Amino acid sequence: MAQVDGILLLDKPSGISSNSALQKVRYMLDASKAGHSGTLDPMATGLLPIGLGQGTKALAYLLDAHKRYVATLKLGEKTATGDAEGEVIERKSVPHLSASLLESVIARFRGVFAQTPPMYSALKQQGRPLYELAREGIVVKRAAREIHFYAIELLSWTENSIQLQVWCSKGTYIRVLAEDIGQALGCGAHLTALRRIGVAGFDAISEGDKGEFTWCDWSSVLNQTLSSFLLPVDSALMHFDAITVTDDVLQRLSQGQKISANDLPAPIENPNPMRCYSESGEFFALVKATPYQGIMLERWMRS
Repeated sequence: MAQVDGILLLDKPSGISSNSALQKVRYMLDASKAGHSGTLDPMATGLLPIGLGQGTKALAYLLDAHKRYVATLKLGEKTATGDAEGEVIERKSVPHLSASLLESVIARFRGVFAQTPPMYSALKQQGRPLYELAREGIVVKRAAREIHFYAIELLSWTENSIQLQVWCSKGTYIRVLAEDIGQALGCGAHLTALRRIGVAGFDAISEGDKGEFTWCDWSSVLNQTLSSFLLPVDSALMHFDAITVTDDVLQRLSQGQKISANDLPAPIENPNPMRCYSESGEFFALVKATPYQGIMLERWMRS
């Protein structure tokens, strides 16, 4: 396999798992190494950042990043899985909906919460995915995790459905949010559509705005024209500041040496990692400050 380095912003279609989509992209690009940042359920669509080669190292810095979704909820029906793929297990009448009612309910879910992952999830228990256990009728105890809903915006509603835009922390299950909102309305609910429109630095503000980066559609993957969508490795790291150093400093960094402040344009006071470039503008690594305001290697990102 060839050495392919970069980031691909895949617009994942419905009906395919994130891993299957990843493996298809890897095969089509003949890449030796590939990974993705944040699993989307097969039903879900939208932004799946894929790292190839050295790009897999960059994606590690997006795993803890916030995500943005557009979610559609059907009210009055609760399903076994919390989404449209599960059988309906409960039906109730839907109350008369109004903007004031919906806003008052949604407001309860903004902020920090402890959320228990659903049984129908890819989390593992003794090496087995929870969804396999759930299909066998086995329910196991799951530890609640702290999640943060930074913003939940009501986009539209009908007499039995609502559409929301949700900005949340990593590890959040929108299916659980759908069920919780249905419970708060007293009628039950499940997720019928979910589209991810943003991941940290690749965050689109709305569905119609995909920012400066072009997403790769699934037809381009199948037609093997996806290479034109490949972005440089540092595109996933633009939220970090940049530093330019000499070729000598780059050589020493590649060997694991610490660089003193005397060999830099100015002492480093930034507590966060920084993108490190050559004087010709090529990206080579992430570096971090030493206690003496020099720099040391955080992660080398060149083949």
